[in-house]
Amino acid sequence: MWGARLVGFVTVCEDEVEQVYVVGPARGTGVADALLAAAERAVAERFDTAWLAVAVRNTRARRFYARSGWHDVAALHYPAEAGATPVIVACRRYEKRVR
Repeated sequence: MWGARLVGFVTVCEDEVEQVYVVGPARGTGVADALLAAAERAVAERFDTAWLAVAVRNTRARRFYARSGWHDVAALHYPAEAGATPVIVACRRYEKRVR
């Protein structure tokens, strides 16, 4: 039980799950599962398929998404916001049918 402490967040923009973040001590407790499920429900209100970008080297996240029913569908050069100039990050595009 985490009480009233903030231990994670998720952001959704249109059909993209932009960010899923959970603090270290809360990882493996089901918080990420709950956040991802909420994001999937939000996308499903308007879209059939959700997508997200995962950095190629983030193997922990890639395993989590695969276990959660997401599918690695393509390489993606993702423009991450970093001030005035985006930074291009080598990612994999994951998708999941949400309705």
